[in-house]
Formats: sequence, structure tokens, C-alpha cells
Amino acid sequence: VNNVLAFPGIFRGALDIRAKKITSEMKIAAAEALAQTIVPDSDHILPFVLDKSIVPAIAKAVKDAYRE
Repeated sequence: VNNVLAFPGIFRGALDIRAKKITSEMKIAAAEALAQTIVPDSDHILPFVLDKSIVPAIAKAVKDAYRE
């Protein structure tokens, strides 16, 4: 999950805003954004890795956290 969803979103967001470092706030925002993409049920506790909406959602959360 980290290599397919979390890292690409974090790095995309950081690159878009030209951040010099990735802060704890940015990582927490990414984790929260990833958690919001999950619709838990008894059979699924992880997001579908090929869902193309997840990386942009994480990138947006990272950018928003950087601006605060």
C-alpha cells in the first residue's frame, strides 16, 4: 500500500508545491486522506490499489497541509 498509494501521493503533492522537506503534518494529512478512501467491510480493509482517485486525493491533502 505504501509504495503504490501513499508515497506517490506524498511525493506528487510535495513536488507540486516544491516543498524542501516533507513535514509530519504532511504525512499525517496523507494518512488521513488515504483512510478516507477506504470503505471498510468484513472483506476489505485496504483501498483498491488501482483506484486512480487515491493518489490525487493524497497529493491534495499534502499540499493543503503544507499551506497551513
